[in-house]
Amino acid sequence: MPHTVPVTELTIDTDPAELGLDKERLKRIDAHFARYVADGRLAGWLLTISRHGHLAHVARCGSRDLEAGLPVTDDTLWRIYSMTKPITSVAAMILYEEGRLALTDPVSAFIPAFADVRVYDGGSDQKQVTVPAAEPVRVWHLLTHTAGLTYGFHRVHPVDALYRAAGFEWGTPPGTDLARACDIWATIPLLFQPGAEWNYSVATDVLGRVVEVASGQQLDHFLEQRIFRPLGMTQTAFSAGPQPGPEAASRLAALYRPSRDGRAVRLDELGQAALRHPRMLGGGGGLVSTAADYDRFTRMLLHTDASPAGELDGTRLLSPRTVAYMARNHLPGHQDLETFGRPLYAESPFRGVGFGLGFAVLLDPVPGKVIGTAGELSWGGAASTTFWIDQAEGLTVSFFTQLLPSSTYPIRPQLRQLVYQALIS
Repeated sequence: MPHTVPVTELTIDTDPAELGLDKERLKRIDAHFARYVADGRLAGWLLTISRHGHLAHVARCGSRDLEAGLPVTDDTLWRIYSMTKPITSVAAMILYEEGRLALTDPVSAFIPAFADVRVYDGGSDQKQVTVPAAEPVRVWHLLTHTAGLTYGFHRVHPVDALYRAAGFEWGTPPGTDLARACDIWATIPLLFQPGAEWNYSVATDVLGRVVEVASGQQLDHFLEQRIFRPLGMTQTAFSAGPQPGPEAASRLAALYRPSRDGRAVRLDELGQAALRHPRMLGGGGGLVSTAADYDRFTRMLLHTDASPAGELDGTRLLSPRTVAYMARNHLPGHQDLETFGRPLYAESPFRGVGFGLGFAVLLDPVPGKVIGTAGELSWGGAASTTFWIDQAEGLTVSFFTQLLPSSTYPIRPQLRQLVYQALIS
């Protein structure tokens, strides 16, 4: 989908001191992450901090493209990868509010291939033992990653290997669209019985297909008409442009990975995929966006005195009660991801963190040993991007860079400790 003329300027509209942020302490954030650029760990980054609906702090550093000598600018396009998931989840909840789906609906009501799913019960990826699902995979399972689906790139379970064998690791088999991908995933055994555990997965991609069927529109059209256009997110789409070209290529940040000496190394093979509009509309990780666009999305979800949650600049997407419901921990028994989930990393960042409808939800900041506020919503992307929304403090924070994988450096906890030390009232 082509982008219109960029509306991407990030303008601080209120003195940070009036919003309870110390200007000198904010400089600590900028200096800390500038060192990541100085020593080559990151090519460049962009940070936004908003409070009470006002943009309070913007910082930019380094290059969006080291080799081309192009600096990070407000109109830089970033692959947001899994920060797509909250957007797709909002799309599903828009349809929920219209009565087009219920959270308890079986996914098979929208994708018939999910009618007879089976569950892994032993064996290997070459020869599995499976049993029938005890209950249907439901819409709420997709929103909470408790459906039993997985990702091929996890590489920790025989079912992960089945995804890779089917062509799903960091991409999709050539010519595969979203409908076909969902049909294939439905034939692969689930990791566990629906609702029994949490596992990060293609669930939100399947949710995107539910959105398509329930709305009668392709996912890109629905997101454009119901979320991006109403919020003024003119630069968010499933590619940096309708086709490769110098304008899109110059604004799209290059993708990097760490080398053995810790310096960022360009990763063009995967990175250039964002220059082409994909056949597979990945609601779980396919969007490209700007910092200004994503700031508008997070501020829409923030509750302020002037604008209750679900609304921005007079445009309402969701009711405040729906947003509040999404922000509850929906894991059974109020468990956190450390106890109910399958950790993504050896050192789990999910102690004291639950999961709502499309977001992680901070239950208690003490177990994770990083300052925060109970009730925060957050998530991040594979290329080390991240965001969070703190309703109690009226705070939204977004950080953009392009380094795979996101577990390379402790950017997210460091950002939290530095942001909250700058908050003085």
